[in-house]
Amino acid sequence: MAARSTKADDPLAPVTLAVGQEELLLDRAVQQVVAAARASDPDTDVRDLAPGELQPGTLAELTSPSLFAERKVVVVRQAQDLGADTVKDVKAYLAAPVEEITLVLLHAGGAKGKGLLDAARKAGAREVACPKMTKPADRLAFVRGEFRAAGRSATPGACQALVDAIGSDLRELASACAQLAADVEGAIDEEVVGRYYTGRAEASSFTVADRAVEGRTAEALEALRWALATGVAPVLVTSALAQGVRSIGKLASAPSGMRPGDLARELGMPPWKIDRVRQQMRGWSAEGVAVALRAVADADAAVKGGGYDPGYALEKAVVAIAGAARSR
Repeated sequence: MAARSTKADDPLAPVTLAVGQEELLLDRAVQQVVAAARASDPDTDVRDLAPGELQPGTLAELTSPSLFAERKVVVVRQAQDLGADTVKDVKAYLAAPVEEITLVLLHAGGAKGKGLLDAARKAGAREVACPKMTKPADRLAFVRGEFRAAGRSATPGACQALVDAIGSDLRELASACAQLAADVEGAIDEEVVGRYYTGRAEASSFTVADRAVEGRTAEALEALRWALATGVAPVLVTSALAQGVRSIGKLASAPSGMRPGDLARELGMPPWKIDRVRQQMRGWSAEGVAVALRAVADADAAVKGGGYDPGYALEKAVVAIAGAARSR
C-alpha cells in the first residue's frame, strides 16, 4: 500500500476541507479524493455521510484502526450543521488524524459552524474552494475551464452562447461541455452550439436582444415569443434589451483610434463582445439609441407591474428597437 502523502495540494492529505455552496464543485472535490484513494488502494472503503448521520462517537468508530489496515475515506457533508458534541469529536480527530484515513469535510463557508472551519484550517487541512457561481463572468470562466480540462478549443462566442443557452445550472453546463467535447471534431464555435441547443439557445433573452439591435424585427419577435413560451422571465428580456442598446451607445461614443485591448478595458467588455457590437451598430444613430432606451424603460416599467400584458409591452419594445437600428 502506498505511503500517505503530506503535500497540502494532494488529495490524499489527511484532511480535505471543501468550502462553499456550489454542489457540483463540492461533489467533484469528494470524487477527486475518492479517485486518488482508490488509485492508491482499489479496496478503499468510502463512507459518505449524509447530513445528520455523524453523531457523537460515530467518527471515532469509523476511524478506529482496522485489522487489515485498509485505506478509508470518510466524507462529512454539511459540516456546518454538526452538533456541538460531534464538533468536539471532529476537532479532536483533526489534532491526531489516523494513518491511511482521509477525512473530507464539506462546509458551506458562512458564519455557522465557523469554529470547525477555523480548526480545520489551523490543523493544516487541504482546502478546496467551491463558491457559488452567481455572476455570468464566473460561469463563462467555468465553461472555458471545462473545455480546457477536456483538451478542446472553443471560441469565446461559443462559450458565451452556451452560457446563454443553458443558464446558471453548473451541472447542465458541465454536461453540455462534456457532450460537445466528445461529439465535435475541431474547434467548437457558435454555430455548433446553436446546432446542439436549438430551442434552448433561441429562447435566450440575449438572442432576443441580439436580433432586435440588429434590426431583424421578425426574427426578434419569433425569439421573444419562444422565450416567453419556454419560461424565460420578462424582466430578463428587458435586462438583455437594455444591455444590448447600452452596448451600442457605449461603443458609438468611445474615442476613435483606441487599440482593441484598451477599448475593451475602457468599456468593460471582452474583445469578442466589442467585435460583435461593432457589427450590430451599423445603421444606428444617436437619436436611434435614445429612442431604443426609452422603449426599454417603458417595457421595464410594464413588466414590473406598470402594465397589464408584459408580453405585449416586450413586443412593442422589440419593434421599436429594431426600427431604431435602421434609423440612419
